[in-house]
Formats: sequence, C-alpha cells, structure tokens
Amino acid sequence: MSFMQVIDLKVHYPIRGGFFNTIVDWVYAVDGIDMEFEQGKTYGLVGESGCGKSTTGKAIIGLEKITSGKILFEGEDVTRERRSRTSRFHREVQMIFQDSHSSLNPRKRIADILAEPIRNFLHLTPREESRKIGELLEIVGLPQDAKEKYPHEFSGGQKQRINIARALATHPKMIIADEPVSALDLSVQAQVLNFMKDVQREFGLTYLFISHDLGVVKHMCDTIFIMYKGRFVERGTKEDIYGNSKHLYTKRLLSSIPATTPVGREKRKRARKEFEKVYEKMIHKAFDQNGRVYDLIPVSDTHYVSAPSARELLEIGKESEMGGSR
Repeated sequence: MSFMQVIDLKVHYPIRGGFFNTIVDWVYAVDGIDMEFEQGKTYGLVGESGCGKSTTGKAIIGLEKITSGKILFEGEDVTRERRSRTSRFHREVQMIFQDSHSSLNPRKRIADILAEPIRNFLHLTPREESRKIGELLEIVGLPQDAKEKYPHEFSGGQKQRINIARALATHPKMIIADEPVSALDLSVQAQVLNFMKDVQREFGLTYLFISHDLGVVKHMCDTIFIMYKGRFVERGTKEDIYGNSKHLYTKRLLSSIPATTPVGREKRKRARKEFEKVYEKMIHKAFDQNGRVYDLIPVSDTHYVSAPSARELLEIGKESEMGGSR
C-alpha cells in the first residue's frame, strides 16, 4: 500500500517579454504527472536532460514551487506544508543531490553538517547528539575522527556517503536521490550504489532514483518512469521496461545503452541508425494537436504507455518493429 501520492503535478515557468515584461508564454517543465510510492521500494525516474525529472524531485520536496496538483503523505495533503523546513514531511522525506561537494557547506565541520537535521527535528541533548553523529558515521563506513574534518578533506565517494548520512539522520521513510553517482568514477559509483541498497535493506527506505543512466536504473529500481517533455511516456516494472518496452522514446533510450562485448558491434550500430530513422519519422505520433504527450493507457496491470488509444499503440509498435528490422 502506498504511503505517498503525487497527483496531477504541474510546474510551469513563465516566459516574459515586451516593454512591460508581461507573460508571453510558458515553459511546461512538469505537465501533469501522477506517482505512488510504497515502503521499501526503489522508483526510477529516467529521461534526457531538460525533460523535467530533476524539477519533479525538487517540486516533491518543496524546492520548486508547484503550479498545481497535490502531494498526499500518509493520507494528508502536504502540498503547502512541504515548503516548511521544520515540517514532519521534511523529516520523513530527504534528498541527496548530484554534486556531493557543493551540497556540503565548506566552512562547517562534518559534525556540524550532520548535526543540522538532528537539531531541526530530534532535539537531542549534546551527549545524545554526539552519539547519534558517531552512529551515522559508522553506518556509512567512515571513521569517528571524520567528524572533526572539513568537506574538502574527503574524496567524492566519501562526500556522497556524508550526504547519505545526513539524509539518514532523521530516520526518513523516503530519500529522493537526484543523479547521486553521475559525478563519481565508475568504481566509486558501484560502491555508493551497493551501499545505498544495503542501507535500504537495513532501514526499509523508499528511494526515488533520478537518473539518465539506464544501466544504473536497471541495477537499482523496481518500478521505472520514463519522462519526456514534462510528461510520462511509459511506466512499468523493470521487466516491463527492459523486456517489453512499447513507446518509441523508451526504445530509443534503450538502444543507446552501450554493449559490454565487442561481438556484433557493427550490427548493433547499423540497427541503431535504422531505428533512428524510424524514430524521426514516427515520433510526431507521440503528441496530440497541441504538442502535448498523450495520457498513459494500461498495457497490463503494471505497465502503462502514452498513446491516443490501444489500437494506435499497437499500430505504432508494429510499424516501428518493421522499420527497425529492415
């Protein structure tokens, strides 16, 4: 059963111009999306740069102003409450950012960085606070003397562990992770991702994992949302998306995943070029007359795809498969 629902979320930015600086148009960064989150699961939000995925995460936690829509947390409407730094929602929902360095105050010691959410929400005595900071450092595998150091004294992977420790300080139900490993080396990425999975198992966390890396998402996520131009074009389980994708945009993303073996490289390269031609020819069918991505329709109990109708979806699928096989 879901503990949080995002209902018809919209984030629109005005474009101003003219002598009086009036609104002449809008940027539809997020344009009516629905999400549900269950305890202990990992949800992936995938799309190219500019599709609205980071805006979605920031809007949920309160860092972006919502144009319209609702966020329900444990049955309560927290759409306004989420912008309050000391609300219960902020205690239960935390965020990890892409840039592990700039998200840590360079003038503060690690002890003070970890103490900030503790002081905001838990109100512990100085001795209890010190013990809590020690426990957090132990959880993320850092030595106790790390509390006296500054962020610049740590590597990128260690900084991201500190960010994870800060997010865990308030015992949250959910962590929104916005590209948490994209700035790290591949070997460090694997360490941080495996560590995040270990922490999830131990504390029963829910993750919203925002990324453009489909390989990372496949490793981490149970349910995946594919985003394009502020809307979802496909939603399903890991098996639905990677084994039975239906939307042209999803297929294009999957075709861009580099292969790990050189065998058949030229054949795959030719197939990608052929599919790119099909994509350019047919992608216009993904939008209505106003240029808006169609609503999702069910393919199965867990799988939903953006299309004007089930019949149209079937026809587009057949045409794209025929084009890709030529």
